[in-house]
This record gives sequence, C-alpha cells and structure tokens, in this order.
Amino acid sequence: MAEYFHSVTLEKEKCRGCTNCIKHCPTEAIRVRNGKAMIINERCIDCGECIRVCPYHAKKAVTDPLSVMNEYEFRVALPAPSLYGQFGKEYSRERILKGLTELGFDWVFEVARAAEIVSDATRHILKSGKVRKPLISSACPAVVRLIQVRFPNLINNILKLESPMEVAARIAKQTVVSEKNIPAEKVGVFFISPCAAKVTSVKAPYEKKESSVNGVFSIKDIHIKLMEKMKNIPPDCDCELVSSGAYGVGWAGSGGECAALERPKTLAVHGIHNVIAIFEEIVEEKLKDVDFVEALSCIEGCLGGPLTAVNPFVAKTNLKCQVNRAKSKDFSSENTAADYQDLLWTKDMEYKPILKLDENVMKAMIKMQKLEEINDGLPGLDCGACGSPNCRALAEDIVRGLAFETDCIFKLREKVSDLADQMKAFEHIYRTKQDGSGRGKTNDG
Repeated sequence: MAEYFHSVTLEKEKCRGCTNCIKHCPTEAIRVRNGKAMIINERCIDCGECIRVCPYHAKKAVTDPLSVMNEYEFRVALPAPSLYGQFGKEYSRERILKGLTELGFDWVFEVARAAEIVSDATRHILKSGKVRKPLISSACPAVVRLIQVRFPNLINNILKLESPMEVAARIAKQTVVSEKNIPAEKVGVFFISPCAAKVTSVKAPYEKKESSVNGVFSIKDIHIKLMEKMKNIPPDCDCELVSSGAYGVGWAGSGGECAALERPKTLAVHGIHNVIAIFEEIVEEKLKDVDFVEALSCIEGCLGGPLTAVNPFVAKTNLKCQVNRAKSKDFSSENTAADYQDLLWTKDMEYKPILKLDENVMKAMIKMQKLEEINDGLPGLDCGACGSPNCRALAEDIVRGLAFETDCIFKLREKVSDLADQMKAFEHIYRTKQDGSGRGKTNDG
C-alpha cells in the first residue's frame, strides 16, 4: 500500500484553475500550476472541502462500485446514521433498513448501534479520569488526520477508540461467522458513507493495521436506488433490523455524540474551519472547563458530508423526526461496552509535519530563514492569483523549488516595470550615442 492513500482525487480535464479550492483547503494541500490544480498528498486530510466548493466538479471521492458485493457469499450493509436524514418523515427507519435488503444485502447492521456502544465506552473512559482533557472524539477521520498534520500537541487528547463504523463491521462479521457458519473471507461488510474521509480510513486506517470493512459505497450512489426499492415497501412495515435508540441515530448530526454521553462539560463543533479555531483555543489552554470535544469536519456533522444526497439543513429536519421516533426504542442494556479494551486502537499515531523543508536540520533552518525573507518581500494580500493559497505558502513553494517569485503578479509587475525602465535607459544611451556619432559625421563633412 502506498504511504498516502486518498479518496479525494482530481480530474484534471475538468479543472479550469479557478483557485476556489486553494482558498478553502484547511491544510493548504492544493496548488494551481500551469492552469490546473494539484493535490499535495502529505497535506491532504480528505475532508472533502474541495469537492464541495469546486464549481466544475473537478474534485471527486473514489468509492467502491456496487458490483464489488458480488465477490462475497454473504453481504452486510452498514448504514451510517446520516443515511436516515436523507429521507422525509414518510420513510421510517424500518422502511429504510428493509429497503437495503431489497438492494441485495443479506443483512443490515446499524452503525447507530455501534455508536451507542462507543458512547458507553467513552463514558467509562471519562469516568476513569485517566485521560488528557479535553478528550477529542475520534469519530471523524478528517479531524483525526487534521490533528496528525497540524496539531501534534493534541494527539494525546484523541479518544483512542475505534469509530462506530469499525466497531459495527467487526461485530457484524463475527455475528455472521458465528450464526451462519460462513467463513469470514466470504462475508462482505459494506459501509454506506456520507464522506470521503471514511473511505480513506478504510483503505488506509490509522488506528489499526487493517480495516474490518470490505468496501465503501457513497450515500449518493445508494440514494436513488434505495428510493425506488422503498416504493414497494409499506410505510408501516415491521423490521427486526432496528437495533439502536435515539442516541445512536442522533450521532448523524452535530451534537449527537455529546448528547449520548449525558455529561455537562462537552462541546460540539462542526465545520472544518470552526474545528481549527477550537483546536487553537485548546492549544492556547483557553478551554479549561471542557471534558469532551465532538469535532466534525462537515457543517451539521455527517449530515453535511460531501457524499450525501440532501441539503444538510433539510437532512437535519428529517433526522429530528427519526430521533423522536427512536425514543420509543431502548437498547441501552444491550449496546454497552463495560469491557472496552477490544475497542482501543492497536496502532500509535505519529505526527506528520506538513512544513518539513529538509531532512537535514541545518539545511531546514537555512531554508526557513530564506522563506521568511521571501515572505517579507511579498505583498501580503493572499489573493491566490499565484496558484498558492497565500503569500507565505508561495514563499514556501519557492524555497522548495516548486514556484518562482514572479508567479506573484505584483512581483511580476515589478520585474516588468524594472525591465521597462532598463529598456528606456538603454534606449536613451543608445540614442545619445547615435546622435553623437551623427553630429561627428556632419562636422567631418
């Protein structure tokens, strides 16, 4: 496997070099060179902001085709709780889950159930007091990777528990193997995802060696097909696949994980740039009275993921209806994690600095000094016309040999102006010499 796998990819033929993406990327992972965007792999956290803002749809998330299900004898769907928010109130959760079985899945295991298990484990960990506060949720892989590349001081604040997706996949596969007597390699477990970051976390997991998920489908790819199947399912159908309550379903939206913890000192933040602002406050020790931070990269949480099919604010309204219905179902005695050791990460997370100018420390220091000198000479307007997100990023690119000072239109204008002045001076000298030479010839005559 390559060192960097990314679900977010670029279709260059669609890119027009508009620079929208470079202005929104939270880790400055995109540049525009020669009229086309390029993604810097070591900086990208697969948050999907570029997918959201690209007017030409040049950015996309690579997911698995539905045909991959055919490779397995028994197929399990893992619907993200955000899937429930994609449908109006006439579509009950029972109807949605039943519809998934009509799509070719042999069984459905709610990720919302695993969310309640993770919430219970989190409560135990917070109660133990043996954590660095504020504890930061690890549910959003884009946020975890943001910490890894930009906030190394917060790595020890991360809740080192597997995500509900991974917990659901592992339990689902174990259940099928045990109850159906089917070999594990013949059981395919597929996550229905609202975002690109989840795809990356499956293909290149940071918390363990290998993911328990066999494939990832986007909600967008499933949505229309599922709607068609549900037309033939009665609105009041019974379905034994429901296995979570209101807390698990509520995880789909911002604040859902905090609500499930039933603790007063929690904070929920959504939107990657808002997350960055909160993390900066944590680093500056301004949030001393918060025990737990739920940080989600998308606006309105997973409901706003770039692979969803419905406006996040519409989805939020839909989800409220699903949460209210789920309040009549209590699975709290079943969805517990008294022994949460099996849910802990099995890999340590290492800091991956994005501003590493050179492996040699002395050379890196010299380059940093050069970077500062170049940056001081730039206009500081951060216009993005150079193809870098801001002036400092351009200075870094110049030091790395990836750009030129004249990529800045203001610097280019200065160079052109200087060149024009030099040409004028040369022309003046040339004419003076010509005039002098001409007068000499006249006198000789």
